Amino acid sequence: MTHNSSNQGPKIALFEPDIPQNTAAIIRTCSCLGAKLEIIEPCGFLLSDKRFKRIVMDYMDEKDINFFKSADIFFKSKRNQRIILMTTKASISYTKFKFKKDDTILFGRESAGVPKKIHELVKNRLKIPMKVNKRSLNLASSVAIILAECLKQTVWT
Repeated sequence: MTHNSSNQGPKIALFEPDIPQNTAAIIRTCSCLGAKLEIIEPCGFLLSDKRFKRIVMDYMDEKDINFFKSADIFFKSKRNQRIILMTTKASISYTKFKFKKDDTILFGRESAGVPKKIHELVKNRLKIPMKVNKRSLNLASSVAIILAECLKQTVWT
């Protein structure tokens, strides 16, 4: 299935990502599915990292990625926009949530999620239901699952 991308649509935001291969895979997913990517710095790697470049290949289009120097700058830019935090600490499943086309879906660091102060700034917190005693999915897999659901609800219908 193909679709036209537009400037309107969901945005995936990564809070201080620290694994280059995951970020590269997410860039590819966003590129292929037509979502904007927002990266809240600092990253735990350089964009020149060979592990990053090997996976991102030619999918990285800088015009589809916005970099924010800090979480404060990111949240100020989102003052009147809805942000959804994906977290294993949430009680609501993403399958019970009504996404909007212009949502920003925020994912935490692979190693630590997001700090408590970020949890407190975001009204909507969702989880991907998992089997008991499992910690978390790979970040790139989680982004793909949630982005597909958001697009299914808002664009692909």
